[in-house]
Amino acid sequence: MSKLTESLFAALQQVLPQHTLSRIVGKLAESRQTWLKNTLIRAFIDVYNVDMTQAVHQRAEDFANFNDFFTRELKPDARPVCSEPSALASPADGAVSELGDVELGSVMQAKGQYYSLMSLVGGDADICGRYLGGKFATIYLSPRDYHRVHMPCDGRLVSTTYVPGELFSVNQATANQVPGLFARNERLICEFESDQGPFVMILVGAMIVAGIETVWGGQVAPVTARLQHQNFTDQAPVMLKKGEEMGRFKLGSTVILLFPKDAAEWHESLANGTPTVMGGDIGRLL
Repeated sequence: MSKLTESLFAALQQVLPQHTLSRIVGKLAESRQTWLKNTLIRAFIDVYNVDMTQAVHQRAEDFANFNDFFTRELKPDARPVCSEPSALASPADGAVSELGDVELGSVMQAKGQYYSLMSLVGGDADICGRYLGGKFATIYLSPRDYHRVHMPCDGRLVSTTYVPGELFSVNQATANQVPGLFARNERLICEFESDQGPFVMILVGAMIVAGIETVWGGQVAPVTARLQHQNFTDQAPVMLKKGEEMGRFKLGSTVILLFPKDAAEWHESLANGTPTVMGGDIGRLL
């Protein structure tokens, strides 16, 4: 897109009823009307050139509704997970939007644009403090991608924080134009503890994303539009292995990884725009 087109696209999102539009799309995506869901699925596959050869189910008729198709399961051997114990596995199919260091409490969103780590984590000073000077990676899942999110390494769930917010698109054009995009959008912050220390996975909502789910809690459906924190240290432990599914998006969005200072490094081949494949080697724990 040209800068003018990007600006117009971002401006349009400012005036659209983001949450209402997302709820409408969510209703359509959950419809079990055979003619409707089959038409939507076939049209989506054609428009976005979706590769169905690696999916367990490949025909529109095999899915209960559009969301069932969008969060489709892949064949067991479709995404081998890097086996080196210290290797970090990509949590999702997609592309690197940005990655690097958390410098002076800021995270890069796009070239020349930064947002504060404190705002990203919902104002939680404890979480923020643990990742100052650390590493971050932002991975964008396009509409055609596989939309389940998996663990980059072994981890025990420590806490989740739901942060209400707006629902801008999270594609590169919007990231280039909307300041503090990922700290403004609705998101779920999940902090884990590994044998090497803590790390965070943030699932960022977006326009027409019909929902975020986790394997331990199902659909993220807050009863109020307020920040909600849940501590898991005093509950039955949620232990997940590297490569295991931890959540999924009903329509495309973004995953942000955070690691503390001197805890991890990204693979030298990673750069803005680098495609990622779930389970692929993207770095290592130090």
